[in-house]
Amino acid sequence: MRRRFFYAIALIAGMVAAGAVQSGAGQGGAPVPIEPHPSTQLPEHKVTLEQLLKWEKELSNWGRWPDNGSGALNLITAQKTKSALLLAKEGVYTSLHHFPEVKTTIDNNNMNVEFKHWNTTVDPKTGVPRGALDAITFAIHDGGDSHMDALCHYAVESSKGPGKTVLGFNGKPQELLPEGCGAYSIDKMGKAYITRGILIDMPLLKGVKYLEPHTPIYPADLDAWEKFAKIKIGPGDVVFVRTGRWAMRNEKGPWNAAREIAGLHASTLPWLKARDISALSGEGVVDVQPSGTPWNRPIHSISIPIMGVAMIDNSYLEDVAVLASRFKRWEFMLSWVAMQVPNGTATPFTALAAF
Repeated sequence: MRRRFFYAIALIAGMVAAGAVQSGAGQGGAPVPIEPHPSTQLPEHKVTLEQLLKWEKELSNWGRWPDNGSGALNLITAQKTKSALLLAKEGVYTSLHHFPEVKTTIDNNNMNVEFKHWNTTVDPKTGVPRGALDAITFAIHDGGDSHMDALCHYAVESSKGPGKTVLGFNGKPQELLPEGCGAYSIDKMGKAYITRGILIDMPLLKGVKYLEPHTPIYPADLDAWEKFAKIKIGPGDVVFVRTGRWAMRNEKGPWNAAREIAGLHASTLPWLKARDISALSGEGVVDVQPSGTPWNRPIHSISIPIMGVAMIDNSYLEDVAVLASRFKRWEFMLSWVAMQVPNGTATPFTALAAF
């Protein structure tokens, strides 16, 4: 299986400042710029390059845990797991996974890897299957696939450039291989976990069906959610931020969510560090796009290589939002098994939320 998903060069090399670039072309074939949300440029929200570089040092978890490849997942201790088990009170559960669709759309099957599903026993002469065996190929980092990024997926931004050694988590050189990566690959991050999951349902908080693309979520929004949900996010939790991507897609159809989507603003990074979470997820990338900062995806760029926090992209949060609202409880037992992709930069995130 070809693993051309192993690192998204386009996501790293194209770090533009305040605006992302749509895939469409404008006059003369020039890319069409997408302006960031105006609020990201207000003095009270604006994040400068100087601030981002400062956070690279201030928010670091380098050397905090044994160098076992798990990063902040080390916060999921036996005690954390035992307390999480008590959250499965109703005996009701749902999946958080979204799998790529067979058909290609602007937000699906977009990693230059053919989505293919075939019966492997088809007789080449007759075309008739001789047995019930099949195979499938798809890109793990695809925009329609819920997946957990390995710690090797992003490098330290300030270490990039001519003549520099590109560094990853714990200050180790980012080891890129033809088949994925070396140090901090997904198969070194642990096989399975059970911990407390937290849903932050921003559309519910704001009384809308979904947040419009490029809407930023600020620290004050996260504080408001904790107050609304009567919950305090803490060490070892996995946080899922619902923006309504899938609800909007169901209503209006797909759009280029990799370039324009609601999400966390860079100013939430100290807030996330203070909560000491183990992993963070969104319904697309977690970062608001465009980011309105000098880095395209500052949440990814700080959380993964600096804080060692696992990032989960494209989670499907519609069903868990329904259950959480029914039970008026936005904490749940979260469990997942990590497919051990050798040297993988990610794994499909086929998690369960149990209430």
